[in-house]
Amino acid sequence: MKIIVCIKQVPDTKGGVAFNPDGTLNRAAMLAIMNPDDKAGLEAALRLKDELGAEVTVLTMGLPKATDMLREAYAMGADKMILVTDRVLGGADTWATSSTIAAALRNLEYDLIITGRQAIDGDTAQVGPQIAEHLGLPVVSYTQDLKIDGDYAIVQRQFEDRYHVLKVKLPCLCTALAELNPPRYMTVGRLFDAFDQDVTTWGRKDLPTLEDKDMGLAGSPTKIARASDKVKKGKGVKVNLDAQESVKYLMDQLVERHVI
Repeated sequence: MKIIVCIKQVPDTKGGVAFNPDGTLNRAAMLAIMNPDDKAGLEAALRLKDELGAEVTVLTMGLPKATDMLREAYAMGADKMILVTDRVLGGADTWATSSTIAAALRNLEYDLIITGRQAIDGDTAQVGPQIAEHLGLPVVSYTQDLKIDGDYAIVQRQFEDRYHVLKVKLPCLCTALAELNPPRYMTVGRLFDAFDQDVTTWGRKDLPTLEDKDMGLAGSPTKIARASDKVKKGKGVKVNLDAQESVKYLMDQLVERHVI
């Protein structure tokens, strides 16, 4: 069984964010981590590897420094690492990103593709389903449990206050929730081995099915009008009143600001 896990290197928001003049994220200037939903998806794949002897490949599209994240995935237990990187792919929105990743996946054999539900830097939850649409695969989003039964995936799909149980013919794509599985730690042995392994690197020339109109910033229909960092809050107002006066003051302020 061959499983491909699409992972993404995202900004560590605890360290703040930085923007380019065109409104896109300046990823080179920020600390980065593996996207939490993707990490849970990787853990799901590794559990299937432990159970069924599956081969797990991790694939990412990003800057060359994303090799650090791929090696982290290898140290957790992945078998192969693929980085899709090229200057012409930069600035991609969800459409251009999913088109590029789908083109990369067409170079590979797979029974199951796992992506995270969404990335913490965009929160769109669009890329996984779009990849499935490009490849003509059935997709189950919001996966909170995943098992394999012969040629089928048995998936619990989170749905408001309950879940659906779906039986899906392989190959298919599942998007994983962060709570799907607590990810395992890297092992020391595999961490050392990770730096002895080659990361397969593909550029634009390695994606023959990708059309120029569907890649990079130029091929992204989403246009950013304005971007900014978090707006700092004012100092506020401190008043010294008794309980009854405090309630009246607060209510007056809420009315004045049209909150109530």
